Amino acid sequence: MVKMVAEEGQQGHRAGVFKQKNKGHKYGKHRTKGAIERENKGRVSVTTLTKKQKKEQKRMDRRHKASQLRRNKKDLVLTEKRRLGSRDGPPHLVAVVTLHAGVDGGAITKLLRGDGAGGVVLQDQCVSGASDSFGLILPRFKQRFTFLSHSTADIHSLLDVVKVADSLVFVLDSTEGWDSYGDYCLSCLFAQGLPSHALVCQGVSDLPVKKRVDSRRALSKITEIRFPDARLFPLDSEQDATLLLRHLGSQRQRKLGFRSRRSHLLAQHVTYVPNSPSEGTDGGPTGLGTLCVSGYVRGRPLQVNRLVHISGHGDFQLSQIDAPSDPLPLIVTAPRPAKTGKGDVDMQDGADEEAPVRVLMKADPSCRESLVAEAEVDPMDAEQTWPTETELLEAEEARKSKRVMKVPKGTSDYQATWIVADDDENDEVDEESSDDDDDDGIMDMDGDDEENASQDAGSGCGSEEEEEDGEEEEEEEELSATERPGADQRYDEHMDEAAEVEGLKRYREARANELFPDEVDTPLDAQAKARFQRYRGLKSFRSSPWDTMENLPLNYSRIFQFQSFERTRHRILAEAAQEEDGAMVGWYVTLHVTDVPPSVLESVQSGKPLVLVSLLPHEQKMSVINLMVRRHPGNTEPIKSKEELVFHCGFRRFRASPTFSQHTTADKHKMERFLRPDAPTVVSVYAPITFSPAGVLLFKQRDDGMQDLVATGSVLSCDPQRVVLKRIVLSGHPFKINRRSAVVRYMFFNRDDIMWFKPVELRTKWGRRGHIKEGLGTHGHMKCVFDSQLRSQDTVMMNLYKRVYPRWTYDPYVPLPLPWVKREGAVVMEDLDLDMD
Repeated sequence: MVKMVAEEGQQGHRAGVFKQKNKGHKYGKHRTKGAIERENKGRVSVTTLTKKQKKEQKRMDRRHKASQLRRNKKDLVLTEKRRLGSRDGPPHLVAVVTLHAGVDGGAITKLLRGDGAGGVVLQDQCVSGASDSFGLILPRFKQRFTFLSHSTADIHSLLDVVKVADSLVFVLDSTEGWDSYGDYCLSCLFAQGLPSHALVCQGVSDLPVKKRVDSRRALSKITEIRFPDARLFPLDSEQDATLLLRHLGSQRQRKLGFRSRRSHLLAQHVTYVPNSPSEGTDGGPTGLGTLCVSGYVRGRPLQVNRLVHISGHGDFQLSQIDAPSDPLPLIVTAPRPAKTGKGDVDMQDGADEEAPVRVLMKADPSCRESLVAEAEVDPMDAEQTWPTETELLEAEEARKSKRVMKVPKGTSDYQATWIVADDDENDEVDEESSDDDDDDGIMDMDGDDEENASQDAGSGCGSEEEEEDGEEEEEEEELSATERPGADQRYDEHMDEAAEVEGLKRYREARANELFPDEVDTPLDAQAKARFQRYRGLKSFRSSPWDTMENLPLNYSRIFQFQSFERTRHRILAEAAQEEDGAMVGWYVTLHVTDVPPSVLESVQSGKPLVLVSLLPHEQKMSVINLMVRRHPGNTEPIKSKEELVFHCGFRRFRASPTFSQHTTADKHKMERFLRPDAPTVVSVYAPITFSPAGVLLFKQRDDGMQDLVATGSVLSCDPQRVVLKRIVLSGHPFKINRRSAVVRYMFFNRDDIMWFKPVELRTKWGRRGHIKEGLGTHGHMKCVFDSQLRSQDTVMMNLYKRVYPRWTYDPYVPLPLPWVKREGAVVMEDLDLDMD
């Protein structure tokens, strides 16, 4: 009891005045989420509900909009597919292409136009100039076709037909598929752009039943290399022809960008009216005339104020567009009591009922596009400065001062006036000659030295030895000429010695450029600063600046350029896609093309197709076109820069001498002396503007008339300010090495050149970098300092650059290639069984 009382009497601990006091919780200023939910008791705010509804509504709207876009695009594709070959669209244009010399394309067309196929032939020659073409109407399918069978011997005509064809029928051999020339044609067609196609072969039904499956399996294995998903159709009966027609009418159409954005037309009827000289200026220039071309409009609506391009002949203007009667009408009428089917088809021949020709539209002279392709060059529209009095006095003194020059001893004053000084010779060297001289590498100079040395050594021999050697050589020549008569002589008859020498020279230059890229020997008889006066050094090829408007050639005043080519291209293509006025797609019209030379009509009469395409704005103007190409695997000959080539760019065909350069994303691009086989190359050339996408094919024409496919690609851009730099490399060899410094020789041969190129940076093949410190002596030795010690087997190099431009060699008229019949004769001569033992 006493203890419990004592505990109750004790007092607890009390904090002092210095005790820490924490802040109390500021309740009541805001509410927590749980407090808000308890107060609302499940009620939802109006703002929150509206936001959720809008969010869900936007999501559903996006889904509906995407679904509508898909549905509209699908309907558009189905409409275009159903329109082709129908009453409202153009006939289905089918080109029959034979890929083997042993097959007959005429047998294919004979089966297709037979009565068993169910079609009605209304016109025997439906395409002007074609030897085997006809129009076919299928009442059962409610479709109409135009079949065109053209020879593959003329590669230009074949490419022109494929550019406008809706479908291709490739005729294959039942055992080999296609031959070497057929593979060559396929390479050209794939590079240009291949439309919808079908593979056909004959002769399968003639085989025994047990061998048919093996034959088709072997042929499918051959064709899957080029056509992995294509179906192979045997065509030996009328039932097979009906299946092929059904497939052609219902297959999916492949769109080609370069033709779907432009209205084009294949001529089916052509007439020519010469200009009358009595009509004066309104009648047009004499010697020309008006070409009336009739055909079906394809691609986009055709406008009368736009320029048209005739493939292989140039650009022209239209005067008017007429609407004659359709030669292949397909009219769906209401069912009649005498007919059994619903929606029967009535076929009417337009030639029987001559309807009056109706003029659809005429060209407006104020709105019609001009044929001007080049800008007007004003020689006075340049920077003009009047010389000062000091400059006039200096010029007068220079004229009065007597020129001092070194002449041979005994030369008279009259003879001395005809001697040209070295400086004048260097000034008169133009850019083309300097380019050719730069291409002379080490191999050429070594060959000249060896030849001179052999001549000097031969001059010291006795006359008796020379006579004996000559007799031995004559005996050897006689033996070689009489040893193998017959096949050897016939083989040599078709050999061009000049072409062989030129080819050997090209191979040597390409080999030297591959082993020693861009290396050039410094001339011994001239100063390097005068020889390479147009070149300059760059500290860094990637980052060093280069003015794009500096020292432009005179040809740049004749071309057009865009402030932004891509923006202009997008705008023009968007406007072209929205245009709905003019002659609509599927109409049969007659175009009056003015001021056409009579050679166009002669080309049509000779059997070549006439393809006419409407140009987009600015596509007739000249500029610098950059094409990205790759070398064709079948071509093995070296193709040199600035060599004349034949171009197929979209619908155009022309000749030009391009420059090659590397395809990079930098602002400067290194020029390539030869077309590289392992990397894409950019080809720059003066040509009319062509908006991409468009395929490009490059051919090289031989001296005998043949044209070989050397490269394929597409249009990259239209940019005259693309800087292409040509590089030359001057090489020297270390003579004495002292750690980081070395004495270098054989790069220059006089002290003035060393002082001139002293600011240019040096590099070595092993990655060292340095500069010229001073010249030693008067024979071209120089002291150089590098960033690390030099090796004795290293090579010192100096890079020099200058800007290059393509040559103005544009020619729209391309010669015809050699027919394939003559090529077969040449192949037979090459395949002779020669006894070389």
